[in-house]
Amino acid sequence: MADNNNILEKLDGLVARFEEISTLITDPAVIADQKRYVKLTKEYKELDDLMKARKEYMQLLGNIDEARNILANEQDADMREMAKEEMDSSQVRLPELEEEIKLMLVPADPQDSKNAILEIRGGTGGDEAAIFAGDLFRMYTKFCETKGWKLEVSSANEGAAGGYKEIICSVTGDNVYGTLKYESGVHRVQRVPATETQGRVHTSAASVAVLPEAEEFDVVINEGEIKWDTFRSGGAGGQNVNKVESGVRLRYLWKNPNTGVTEEILIECTETRDQPKNKERALARLRTFIYDKEHQKYIDDIASKRKTMVSTGDRSAKIRTYNYPQGRITDHRINYTIYNLAAFMDGDIQDCIDHLIVAENAERLKESEL
Repeated sequence: MADNNNILEKLDGLVARFEEISTLITDPAVIADQKRYVKLTKEYKELDDLMKARKEYMQLLGNIDEARNILANEQDADMREMAKEEMDSSQVRLPELEEEIKLMLVPADPQDSKNAILEIRGGTGGDEAAIFAGDLFRMYTKFCETKGWKLEVSSANEGAAGGYKEIICSVTGDNVYGTLKYESGVHRVQRVPATETQGRVHTSAASVAVLPEAEEFDVVINEGEIKWDTFRSGGAGGQNVNKVESGVRLRYLWKNPNTGVTEEILIECTETRDQPKNKERALARLRTFIYDKEHQKYIDDIASKRKTMVSTGDRSAKIRTYNYPQGRITDHRINYTIYNLAAFMDGDIQDCIDHLIVAENAERLKESEL
């Protein structure tokens, strides 16, 4: 029963905080402070879930005690039968709920609920790498559709033989970063390229970066210091494209707090024909870029604490191999191998992500020693 007491103690310790937040989020002064209010409502939701779990947990412990009491003192056969059933079902549910509560007590990554910026770049392998980057983009597009997420391309640089040398998009929806963050890293493909006449298998690679999208109040930007240029978008697109200056370019000088060095950030956005929309997207990318740089230190700290690297850390690490001749996919972080490459490339990647989440949760539990 020591485990029960340990969990109950932790839950009891959160009751006062839950009551305090319940009061705070109705306070007009707190509601007026948007940044604080958003943070508190998030915490309220997490604690509310824990309070519901606490209630169920206490009920189960009570049911077991009551059933024990009946079985010890009651002669009536029906009563004893009911008590035994109650005890059995409560004893099955109790360890399940304990595991759920332990995971809820491990602090979640505060970034998980954010939207994400997804960047895919063709790496080593020339034309074939760009084609593979295009295949990955299609895979993520299909995956986002199944999740009901919205994917918008903010810039794309197409490869000569198809695919993309680089494509950057924003993904909005529920818990996007917490799901897609496992995709950051180098993806390696082994197949006979369409550009190869001899039928030899080549290895090429593309890199994927998933960054949490910064919200308005995550990053302080002095908008007066942004230099804007406009230009005509190139490319096919009929009569409008080359007459209207809808493309925008933004320059911003920013002092990196980790290094103390002032850097010039340059961002272009040509995605829509509407200049204000392009400006808005360029600003969102600037916020995310700065947020990502400022948070790299935080990410490095986590990675250095962890012995394995499931979701954060080195973006140059090879995380997954797509082997076409064998129809095989291997995720090197958790030794996960499956042979359904066609379905995977069609966006059926949730099972792999689930395995990664389980592996990471196991690590986080070890870390918190619950």
